[in-house]
Amino acid sequence: MPKIKFLPSGAEFVVMKGETILDVALANGVSIQHACGGFCACTTCHCEVIEGTENLEAPDKDELERLDVLDSRTPKSRLACQSKISGNVTVRVVNAE
Repeated sequence: MPKIKFLPSGAEFVVMKGETILDVALANGVSIQHACGGFCACTTCHCEVIEGTENLEAPDKDELERLDVLDSRTPKSRLACQSKISGNVTVRVVNAE
């Protein structure tokens, strides 16, 4: 089973393939903003993938358009609500609640 590690807390969880980063964070009490409720209508769940980019479903057009407006975007930026997990990942939460 895949695992996800959240930075800066270091919290690590076993996940089901296909769960999003946001799903796992909310289910396990990891602080992360999510103003739109996970519908790719904002950018508050912005995170950086530190390791395991290849273990996330590729971003679609909507996610890429949302990320384009972020001043804090990096090449490793993803929206937690859109990032479906298929293997081990380490992410840094950018916007904690």
